[in-house]
Amino acid sequence: MTALSHQAPETQALFLALNNALPQTQCTRCGYPDCASYAQAMAEGQAPINQCPPGGQAGIERLAAISGQPVLPLNPEHGTEGPRHVAIIDEAWCIGCTLCIKACPTDAILGANKLMHTVIEPWCTGCELCIPVCPVDCIALENVTDTRTGWAAWSAQEAQTALARYASRHKRLAQEKAAHQARLINEAEHTLADLPAHTKGTDKAPEMDRKRAIIEAALTKARAKQNQG
Repeated sequence: MTALSHQAPETQALFLALNNALPQTQCTRCGYPDCASYAQAMAEGQAPINQCPPGGQAGIERLAAISGQPVLPLNPEHGTEGPRHVAIIDEAWCIGCTLCIKACPTDAILGANKLMHTVIEPWCTGCELCIPVCPVDCIALENVTDTRTGWAAWSAQEAQTALARYASRHKRLAQEKAAHQARLINEAEHTLADLPAHTKGTDKAPEMDRKRAIIEAALTKARAKQNQG
């Protein structure tokens, strides 16, 4: 998620307004890793306002009104405006690889390793990020808004739901990373506390010294990363 602490108050306010005007599909089609990063780039004058296909022309007009920039046509390099889609998994072909789960920015795919996956439709933003990672091509996109496109196919409530799901996913990933780091530190500390049991050979002293140096260096690095998190 984008940090705001380094921004001037007026830039922060502009960032928040621009971010709230984006559809929060987190599709990366704008060329940035998420909607917040694109909003920050626009707020800092580093990106034009016409790079969001899901928002469409109506979205560009919203961004123009907020930023004071002139209305532009959607840049075709980032895609075209179209109806909203949701991902559909062909469960008969799904191999349970979990790659789509890892790619989904809103945790809208339910499943586990080697088990069938399914899409939770209200949480799917149609970002399409699950499509290229599927090794068996069992994911398709289904048009759910007919001819309605842009903000006519996407409500403010849906955008807020997507943003909340995206933030929740980031929090979950951070917690999982912290827990993993804590487990590694705990395992290293246990090994360090009983090096003889983890060292083979008749002359253990040199090998123990070598292992101790490696583990202590790894622990120092791991604890520093843990404190930074």
